[in-house]
Amino acid sequence: MIWPDVVQARFLDCFAGSGAIGIEALSRGAAEAVFIEKNPKAAACIRENLRTTHLEERGRILTCDIISGLRRIEGQNGAFGVIFMDPPYDHQWERMVLEYLKDSRLADEDTLIIVEASLDTGFSYAASLGFEVVREKIYKTNKHIFLKKQTEQEQ
Repeated sequence: MIWPDVVQARFLDCFAGSGAIGIEALSRGAAEAVFIEKNPKAAACIRENLRTTHLEERGRILTCDIISGLRRIEGQNGAFGVIFMDPPYDHQWERMVLEYLKDSRLADEDTLIIVEASLDTGFSYAASLGFEVVREKIYKTNKHIFLKKQTEQEQ
């Protein structure tokens, strides 16, 4: 589904949990993956999973809250090719990240942003932040929203 976008891309895995999504991106050819995970036990799990898969040299783990992590990597190596986030449902974390990304160099008009969310999470605000919903994939219990930053002409 997204794997052609991943090859040689920089991949950002927000609210990374076990790191499975970012590690899958690395295994499918991502140049590097940055994992932001607040829970120290989950971050240790990511570290172990990277070691087990022999991908630790291409992965970087930040054990901190999401906004602190985004600030720490701001200005390092330009925009990510893909940003994936699977925040705790129904807490508006995805909106907070999008609000940060709207003025950030971590995402540009070529960055694919994917948000995993509950079925009832709305994204009607996305356009006001400068993002366009380019695709929505509905599952039984959740959905994936695919967004891109709008170009200057689209805004």
